[in-house]
Amino acid sequence: MTLNVYLSGEIHTDWREQIIAGAEGLDVTFSGPVTDHAASDDCGVAILGAEDDKFWHDRKGAQLNAIRTRRGIEQADVVVVRFGDQYKQWNAAFDAGYAAALGTSLIVLHGPDHAHPLKEVDAAALAVAQEPAQVVEILRYVLEGTLPK
Repeated sequence: MTLNVYLSGEIHTDWREQIIAGAEGLDVTFSGPVTDHAASDDCGVAILGAEDDKFWHDRKGAQLNAIRTRRGIEQADVVVVRFGDQYKQWNAAFDAGYAAALGTSLIVLHGPDHAHPLKEVDAAALAVAQEPAQVVEILRYVLEGTLPK
C-alpha cells in the first residue's frame, strides 16, 4: 500500500523535512503547498498583474494557491496539518476542515498550548500529534502495522 500524504500548515520551521526524513524507506509520497512565503504571497500579481489594493493582491495569490492546495488535499490518502506557535494559521484550519469534509484521514500536529483553541479541529482528526516523529510513527503503523521500539 502506498500512502499519498499532503503536508499542510505552518511554513516557518522544518517539520516537513523531519517527517520526510523519518519516513525514508516507507511507501509514502509527500506533497504540499508552495512553502516559499514570498512566492506564495505574490504569485497572483506576478502572474496576473499588479493590484493597487492589498485585498485584491492577496486574493489573486490565494486563488492561485488554492489550485494546488485543493488538488493536493483531494488526492491525498492522509492530510497532516501543522499549527505552529508563531502565527495564526487560518489557512491551516481551512485545509483541515476541507480534508475533514472530504472524509480524508486527518492528522493534526501542534503543541500543547493549542489544545484548547484547536479542540474542534482536533475532534475532526483521526490523530493529534505534538511532534513530527509521532506523525512518522503513525505512518509506519498504518503501512507496516509495527509499533515504535
